[in-house]
Amino acid sequence: QDQEKHLRDMQELKAKIEEMTVKVNVKVGANGKLFGSVSSKEIVEAFKQQNKIELDKRKIQYDKVIDCLGTYKIPIDLHKEVRATITLYVVEVNQK
Repeated sequence: QDQEKHLRDMQELKAKIEEMTVKVNVKVGANGKLFGSVSSKEIVEAFKQQNKIELDKRKIQYDKVIDCLGTYKIPIDLHKEVRATITLYVVEVNQK
């Protein structure tokens, strides 16, 4: 019973996560490349700050380096049977 409830909760969380987006502001060099790359730790911290949902960075299933501006679809396992997709926007920080 508890496992079924947990699974339902994770499916509801997946639906919520997939309606949300997360934005990470980065500094960009002259050639359009980021200084460094966006880590899974940065993604979950930004997600928590912007959406008030805490995720486990170890559950992110994305193995490519995020080192360019753009939109990324980041898979994250919420449960062994539930994988959500985070929509990540990597945007340039407004420099003043």
